[in-house]
Parts: sequence; C-alpha cells; structure tokens
Amino acid sequence: MSAETDTEAARRAAPAGPGRRRPAPWVLMYHSVAEFTDPAEDPYGITVTPQALETQLQWLRARGLRGVSVGELRRARAAGRADRLVGLTFDDGYADFLTHALPLLQGYGCSATLFVLPGRLGVDNVWDPLGPRKALLTAEGVREVAAAGQEIGSHGLVHQHLTACPDDVLAQELRGSRELLHELTGTLPEGFCYPYGTVDRRVLAATRAAGYSYACAIAPGRLAGTYALPRTHVSQADGPLRLRAKQLRHRARQLRAAVLP
Repeated sequence: MSAETDTEAARRAAPAGPGRRRPAPWVLMYHSVAEFTDPAEDPYGITVTPQALETQLQWLRARGLRGVSVGELRRARAAGRADRLVGLTFDDGYADFLTHALPLLQGYGCSATLFVLPGRLGVDNVWDPLGPRKALLTAEGVREVAAAGQEIGSHGLVHQHLTACPDDVLAQELRGSRELLHELTGTLPEGFCYPYGTVDRRVLAATRAAGYSYACAIAPGRLAGTYALPRTHVSQADGPLRLRAKQLRHRARQLRAAVLP
C-alpha cells in the first residue's frame, strides 16, 4: 500500500462523530527511574528515584488502587472492573526500567506499559539536547521486560514530532515501528504513544488506521479519546499531597469534558 493510500485510509478511519461518552481513565506518565541528587541533573523533569516511585506506589496501595498497563486497564473497563485501577506508562524505554522500575512494580503487584523506540534500541536519548544522556533498552532488554508480563507499546521509531512529519515518514513511524516490535517480541503492540505528547487529527487518524487499539497523548484537548488518552505527568516532587491534588484535577477535568470510550 502506498503512502498516499495509507493517508487516505487513515482519514476514512477517523472517528466520524462524538459517540457515547465516558470519563477518561486516570493514566500516569513516567519516563526514567534512576538515582540523582541535584534537580539540575534532570532539566526536563523526566526522572524519579526508586525511592520516590516506591512512595508513589505505596500511596496508590493505601488508597485501594493498583497500577496496571493501559492494555489491562482497557480490558478491565470493558468488563466493568476498573474502578480501583490506574494506568501506569513509562515513555522512551530507558534501560533503568529493567533495573529499577520493574522490581518495584512486581513487588507491589503492578504492571505497566513501556513505550519503546525500536529505531533507537541500545543507544540513548539524543532528542534531549540538555541531557543527561540515558541509555535505552537493547532488544534483549525489551524482550526481558515483555517476558516479565509488562506491556510493550510503540513510541515511534526515533522520537520525532509526528505532526511535522510528511505522510511517508508518518507511515514508517507508525507501521514500521509496530512491525519491528512484532518481530522483536512476537506480539503486535496494541498501544502507541505520541512523542512529545503532540497529536493532531491527521496523526490520530493515521494511528488508528495503522492497527493500534489505543494511543496515549498528554493533554490532547478536544481530541481526547481512545486514540488520544490524556495522562498525568508524575515527577520526583510528587508525594502524597501532590498526587492527591493531581487525582482531583483529573476528576475535575473529566467532569468538565467527557471523552470517547
């Protein structure tokens, strides 16, 4: 299928109307889990320490909540069993997920979705010019995470602003990354995560047409829905009080603007 035909198919696959509306699930967004002491070492605010992550998982448990992958969350919602579940996502596929995040998730009976970049396996986060440089999982590391029961999703091939990509590059980022992850893990990924959180109607429609079941954004506004799930960024500073405030903010936003199921 040509890139032009892909684009036409994507546009035909775009949602045609508002449909039945439901509140969006609460999905938390993480990136790297690593030790650091100086905020200047983390200019983009993408790192939480293992101690902070454990405190956040303890907070969920204390409130009767459990963190799960987005795929598991969606299946539970479809079955009417998601009241006490929160989505956990980790963007970029950092190597420290395997060493620091995974043991904590397993210890607290949680799962998560790890969005990886199959075009950058085993290298680092070159897209963050201010650093710090962080190693990304190798192919073997991704397989190990999948074997541990975590969901692997696509973050595109190389972390590009998809809204600025021409149609042929967009098709490679969506379809190409999905096929590479299928080859790597033996499973076609259900989920996609927009690099930088940015999405427009063209990209959303192309994501749906590429075969994904859902996609995660950050603050998609009117595009919010199955293919642009809003997420709450979690930082090193988010202790119990801040997490509660973010939970209440999410609920308030859902009361103001319902999203597609």
